[in-house]
Amino acid sequence: MLDATNRSGGTATASPRAVATELTAAAVPSAAPVSVLPPVPPATGLPARCARALLSPWSRLSLLLALLASAASGMLLLEPQKLLTDGWPPQLGGAAAVVVYAAAYGVCTVAFVPRPLLNLAAGALFGSQLGLGAALSGTVLGAGLAFCLGRALGQDALRTLLRGRWLKAADKQLSRHGFRSMLAARLFPGVPFAASNYCAAVSRMGLLPFLLATALGSIPNTAAYAVAGARASTPTSPAFLIALACITVPGLLGAVIAWRKRRALRR
Repeated sequence: MLDATNRSGGTATASPRAVATELTAAAVPSAAPVSVLPPVPPATGLPARCARALLSPWSRLSLLLALLASAASGMLLLEPQKLLTDGWPPQLGGAAAVVVYAAAYGVCTVAFVPRPLLNLAAGALFGSQLGLGAALSGTVLGAGLAFCLGRALGQDALRTLLRGRWLKAADKQLSRHGFRSMLAARLFPGVPFAASNYCAAVSRMGLLPFLLATALGSIPNTAAYAVAGARASTPTSPAFLIALACITVPGLLGAVIAWRKRRALRR
């Protein structure tokens, strides 16, 4: 039985199936060998270890704490509260003084100088309208500086410490409903300014909603303090009494709401 060739005449003829197989094999090129590069070993040595140590989350957190401690110490030495008694430097005036005060306001809030003191000084130095503009600009600037510092230097390390109920609840609220949560925190003067800044920085809240909520929510309280500072020389005037009421009433309402909602934060 002839399997693949025809032996007549001394010649061999391939079968059609064999020819098709050979043509197919010739049409498909053989795969080129793939060169596998050896894995790059991690950098070793003293410089690499020092770089990893300096860029670690806890090193950055230590740098943040050192910066804040230095800023707070500097503010204690400079005594910004003297602006209320000594006044603004005479060589600065007009729009330049407002801009300089707003910048100084932002730096002071990062250094934990109380905002009510700065708001009163803004009203006393520049009047109600310009004082409100300077204080509000400084508020947004200081909040943005604190947020960026906390996000860049402290978030990676501090997120590992979110284990308590209250901390987890606050982080969840700011991460999911950042704008309205921060807006409410700014509207009620009982919430510490610096603490809310760094809590927002540790959460997953965005910078733009944070700044917008800070600007809008800080207007009523900042305006009340600016008016009170501008009318401090006449404490019995209607404007001063209304400003004082606008400062006191929201604080009391905030304390009552926080007391009634304490159970919801524990869930």
